[in-house]
Amino acid sequence: VKGYHGKRDRENKFRDWKTKYSKLIFRKSDAIPEELHRVVQEGFLTLRKHDCFFQDLVRIKGKDFVTPVSRILIGNPGCTYKYLNTRLFTVPWPTEGYEIKYCSPQIHDACKALIKLNDYLHIEAVQALQGQNSSETKETKDSLVIDREQNFDASIKEKGSVLKDQSSCYISDDDYTSLKNRTSFNLTLLNYMDPLQMLYLKQEPYFGMGNMAVSWHHDENLVARSTVAVYSYSCEGSAVEESNEQILNGRDPAVWHVGLKVAWDIETPGLAIPLHQGDCYLMLDDLNMTHQHCVLAGFLPRFSSTHRVADCSRGTLEYIFGQCELALQNLQTDSDSMALSLKSLEAAVVKQVEETHNEVEFEWLRQFWFQGKRYLKCTDWWLKPMARLEEFWRKMEVMTSLVLCEVGKEDQTVEQRNETISCLLLVLIERQKLRKEWTARCQSQAAESLPEDQKPECHPFWVDDDSNMPLPYDLEEVIANLQSLAQ
Repeated sequence: VKGYHGKRDRENKFRDWKTKYSKLIFRKSDAIPEELHRVVQEGFLTLRKHDCFFQDLVRIKGKDFVTPVSRILIGNPGCTYKYLNTRLFTVPWPTEGYEIKYCSPQIHDACKALIKLNDYLHIEAVQALQGQNSSETKETKDSLVIDREQNFDASIKEKGSVLKDQSSCYISDDDYTSLKNRTSFNLTLLNYMDPLQMLYLKQEPYFGMGNMAVSWHHDENLVARSTVAVYSYSCEGSAVEESNEQILNGRDPAVWHVGLKVAWDIETPGLAIPLHQGDCYLMLDDLNMTHQHCVLAGFLPRFSSTHRVADCSRGTLEYIFGQCELALQNLQTDSDSMALSLKSLEAAVVKQVEETHNEVEFEWLRQFWFQGKRYLKCTDWWLKPMARLEEFWRKMEVMTSLVLCEVGKEDQTVEQRNETISCLLLVLIERQKLRKEWTARCQSQAAESLPEDQKPECHPFWVDDDSNMPLPYDLEEVIANLQSLAQ
């Protein structure tokens, strides 16, 4: 913690904690069931053994960087999470109604352990938020203590039902539903890092907290005011509880810490909280937006599981399939000749179809293949939906070519034709720009530094005279022709 000295400063420190950091909840490992610790920590080691953690190739201010931390996203089937211009695709955890084939039974067990942790942290988060909203916290908490010798699955179900029953005593149904929605974690981003393998780690710049594994940031693309829950597992031995090295403002550099500060404020003292095996913490309500957090590296390797309520309004297979099906409603097939044509050339319809075309190509297909074949280390679950998306995308390439043919004719009024051309030009110029950008990203120095099975694949890609494609990959000439038609 940034310098506090003497009794008055200690009192100020406590007051700052109460007012500035009251929405950070810490749980020491001994408050968490032993069985849960065992299966989760075994799961971490299993995923590491099967090489399921990968450094992400992210884009910051137009440049590509390989993250120092290795990650894997696990969560609801068909769900994605986007950060730093990179869309990660969940390795699905076992979910009723979905057929998920894992590469090994051990990976299945690891994913199953993480959904158990997810359920546990959801209940902990609801309880913590209820506690913040009620003066009856102590009574509720006392009645919800898990018997650590109980069967873990049974205790989770019991605790969940008690929470639901007792919630009606002091908060409304609407408030309880809101609490539940803001704590219903749909995925977890797992992290792994061995600090000794890093050639360089940034120093924390404001409070002298030492080496940072992850710099100050807000977690992005989350549901507003949703909780973030983090379980930490540093592979420490009993001999590494304390370090003989110089203590940094009270922080032992051998031990991993989470740092927290008020956003865009370096006057209010920051916090550095030590994280030992099995500790966890919750960032409640709007804390992720009003504050920034960082991860301060210890000496030994560390795993973490960061459970989030990702904003999936545009980030699920259900969503993107729905968009595709809506767009393809404008494509019709003649029952006799089987020739394809468009039902409407209205500018609004063309715009909606072409924007969906871009979304499928640049937010899904290219994002997926940009990450190489990494997901095949765990499961081939994503291959079928991505093949289906590519099939939709190919049909939309045909639809673009049909629009180009139609605007070359003079069947529309000049005003209608120019309106269609204008909206089409905007989308095609964006498509051309993004294709160049993605092609360059796949050939960047950062991309070339990755292992062979993780190197980006520029897909879809085709040579301009490919007879299977209705339009060239490079749209420069298409755009120039379209511009010449505009009056």
